[in-house]
Amino acid sequence: MADAAATRSGIGVLVVADTHLTGHRLDRMPPEVWELAEEADVVLHAGDVLDQAVLDAFATRAELHAVLGNNDHALAGRLPTEVRVELGGVRIAMVHETGPSAGRERRVHRMFPEDHVVVFGHSHQPLVHRSDRGQLLVNPGSPTQRRRQPVHTVAWLELRDGDVVRADIVEVGPEVNPRRRPAGRG
Repeated sequence: MADAAATRSGIGVLVVADTHLTGHRLDRMPPEVWELAEEADVVLHAGDVLDQAVLDAFATRAELHAVLGNNDHALAGRLPTEVRVELGGVRIAMVHETGPSAGRERRVHRMFPEDHVVVFGHSHQPLVHRSDRGQLLVNPGSPTQRRRQPVHTVAWLELRDGDVVRADIVEVGPEVNPRRRPAGRG
């Protein structure tokens, strides 16, 4: 599916992490997240899924890649701790946790020196940042547990011709002022 999308206008990638939901609580996912998953060619889930039903719900909407988070006890042995995938010529690495923000750029580059994009979660703090070495670091935050953040978030990437042409944090959920949402997601 992703390769066909690349020939059209690019690959739309929904990036989520830290959903912390079980199957009987899927209704707590903001509806915009499911809408974005329907628009996406690929969904990347950077861990703390909790339940296979969450993965199944994303997988029915788009190609899915996911990693094991520190709270994914029920998924141990079923999800890898790292994923590397190439989408439209863009090498993406994904892991749940990268450690403290101090020194993260160097640490991530040592972990994934050949990857263009590194996706991670754990902190619930959204981030889209290009490092000095040119790697794009993406933490989508959380669509369900905002902790100290003002709103729930996910990330959206658009990949085209071996490049990331768009990388946005997208606010979702009831706290969002609709005028602040990025327009035209893919």
